[in-house]
Amino acid sequence: MAAVPGGRRSGPSAGARFFCTAGRGLEPFLMREVRSRLAATQVEYISGKVFFTTCSDLNMLKKLKSAERLFLLIKKQLPFNVSSVSKGKIFNEMQRLTNDDPESWLNAISIWKNLLELNAKKVKLSQKNANPLKRKVGENDIIAKKLKTAEMQEIQENKECQVEKQIEEETLEQGNFTTKRDKSQEELQNDVAEAVDTHNQNDLTFRVSCRCSGAIAKTFTAQEVGRVIGIALMKQFGWKADLRNPNVEIFIHLSDIYCVVGIPVFRVPLASRAYIKTAGLRSTIAWAMASLAEIKAGGVVLDPMCGLGTILLEAAKEWPDVYYVGADVSDSQLLGACDNLKAAGLKDKIELLKVSVIELPLPSESVDTIISDIPFGKKFKLGKDIIHIIQEMERVLRVGGTIVLLLSEDHHRRLKGREESSVPLNPKGSRTDKPGSTERLNPEEKAAVSEPASSSFAASNQECLDGMPPFGSLVPVERYRVSLGKTDALIYKYKKSHSPGQ
Repeated sequence: MAAVPGGRRSGPSAGARFFCTAGRGLEPFLMREVRSRLAATQVEYISGKVFFTTCSDLNMLKKLKSAERLFLLIKKQLPFNVSSVSKGKIFNEMQRLTNDDPESWLNAISIWKNLLELNAKKVKLSQKNANPLKRKVGENDIIAKKLKTAEMQEIQENKECQVEKQIEEETLEQGNFTTKRDKSQEELQNDVAEAVDTHNQNDLTFRVSCRCSGAIAKTFTAQEVGRVIGIALMKQFGWKADLRNPNVEIFIHLSDIYCVVGIPVFRVPLASRAYIKTAGLRSTIAWAMASLAEIKAGGVVLDPMCGLGTILLEAAKEWPDVYYVGADVSDSQLLGACDNLKAAGLKDKIELLKVSVIELPLPSESVDTIISDIPFGKKFKLGKDIIHIIQEMERVLRVGGTIVLLLSEDHHRRLKGREESSVPLNPKGSRTDKPGSTERLNPEEKAAVSEPASSSFAASNQECLDGMPPFGSLVPVERYRVSLGKTDALIYKYKKSHSPGQ
C-alpha cells in the first residue's frame, strides 16, 4: 500500500487508543493502513477489529478507507463466563466494567472532548482564513461609510441649533444602546466560556449500544446488557440517559472471545462514502483491492468489468495522477457508473467504454494495472468464460504489471483446474479456510503485519504456495479470503512475469 503522510502530533499529545471494526478478512489491510496513514503504534487485531495508538486528529482519522467504524477505546478484557454462572452474578460482572476502573472511563471522555474541541477550533480557523477578501471588502465599506458620515456632518452644521442638538441627543442615546449591547454580548461570551470550563462529567447525556454474539447472546439480549450498563453508568458518574440525542454513545460488544467498550468517534460509518451515489461492491473491499495493485503516478489502470465503478472511484480518490479506464457491456451499469463519477467529481479522471471483457480494444501489453470484481452468483454464470476473461486481461497487461481480482470459490476452482486440477489448494482443502484467513505468498510482505498478528497471518503461506499454480505468465503473489456478507470471496494478486510465448 502506498504510504500516506500522517497528521501526527495534532491529536492527544501522548497518543490515544482506538479500535476500528473491519469486514472479515480486511484486518491485514486495516493494520497496514493505520501504520502508514496515521503512523500508528501498538497495532494488534482480533477477528473483525483492529486496535492501535495514534496522535492523529479527527481530520486524519476520517481518512481511513478499509475500516467500517472508528471507536475510542475505553476497555478491552476477557469475555464473561456464562456457562456455569447465574444471571445475577453475570450482571454484577457487567456492572464492574464501570465500577472497577472509573478512571479509564473519565480519561476516555476527556480525550473524546479534546478531539472534538480541537477539531472545532481548526474548522473555525480554516473558515476565518478562507475569507480574507471578504474581510478586506468589509473594511473598505466601513471606510466609505465613515467618509460619507463626515460629509453629512458638514451639511448638518448649517442647520438650526435645535435640530443639531436633537441629532446629538439621538446619537448619544444610540451610543449608550450600542455600549450596552456590546457589553451584553461580551458577558454572554464569558458565560459560554465559563460553562465550557466548568463543564463536568455529571452534565453528560448518553446512550448504550450493545452487540452480543456467541454464548452470551443465547443468555442475554442486547437490551438487557444495555440496561445494566446504563444503570451502572448513572450510579457511578451521575450521567443522564438520553436515547434520542445524547452527547455521547457508549458501544459494547460481548462475545466468546472478548469484551470491548468504546465511544464511536463519528456518527456516520467510515465505510459510508459521501462521494458514492449508488453503491456496488463494498467500498472497503474496493479500496483494499486498489491498495494491493501497486498503482503508480502516470500509469494506466483498467477495470474491464467495472459495473458501477466502485473500484475505480476508490482508486482515483486515493491515487489521482493516473489514467483510469472502466469497461462493461451493460448499459444500465455504465449509466450508474457515469452517475457515480459525476457525483464524485471524477468524470474527467475516468473513461468509460462499452466493450466486452473478452474483446478489449486495447493493444497488447498497454496496461500497467488491472483491478476487477469478477461477477458471480445466480445472475452471472460465467462458467468456462472465466478462462477467456483472464487470458484477455493477461494479453493487455504489460510485463511486470499487476492484476488484482475478486473471485468466487467456483472461479478459483475453474482457474486452478485449468493448470493443475489434481493439486489441492492446501492440505486441509480449500473450503475449510475460515473467513478472514489470509495467505501471503511473498515473504517480503510478512513485515507489513504486526507482531501479534504475524504468526497467524503467515501460518498458511507455505501451505498455499504450492497449491497456486501460475496462470500462463501470471504468477500468484498474494491471496486473501474476505467476507461479502452472506458469502465469501477471494482476492488474488498476480504479477506478469513475461510475454506469452517467450
